[in-house]
Amino acid sequence: MSATRRPTRTITRDGRIAFVNDVPTIDVVAAVVTDGDEILVCRRGARIGQPGRWEFPGGKIEPGEAPIDALVREVQEELGVGIRVTGHLSTDDTHVGDRIIRLACYRAELEGERPTESTDHDQMRWVRSGDLNQFWWSEPDLPAVR
Repeated sequence: MSATRRPTRTITRDGRIAFVNDVPTIDVVAAVVTDGDEILVCRRGARIGQPGRWEFPGGKIEPGEAPIDALVREVQEELGVGIRVTGHLSTDDTHVGDRIIRLACYRAELEGERPTESTDHDQMRWVRSGDLNQFWWSEPDLPAVR
């Protein structure tokens, strides 16, 4: 896990920008995986934080790991599929509990078949971008959804 302590800009629950000093920051990555005109969304399973909330697949960046390498590794571990990262979408800081989650989202395409199971999720769906707002999202993913 990549966690640092540094002054950071964060978005509060009501959408305001605040600056927080000396708060642990965890760097994570997520893939907005597309197949045609559909996007993969995954529901967090009962054994991980924020169960029942939806997110884009991904995970924590390990020390010394490049973000794109972490993303490819995490998607392979969680979903058993390869992806090709095609671009950076956003990087946002979200205050969750006593820490900051710095989430970098990337566009990605599948390399091969659609995933059929996940180690961390109890559901996966392919949806159109206009339907993303119908899900109960994990807080760090919300800026990318909007």
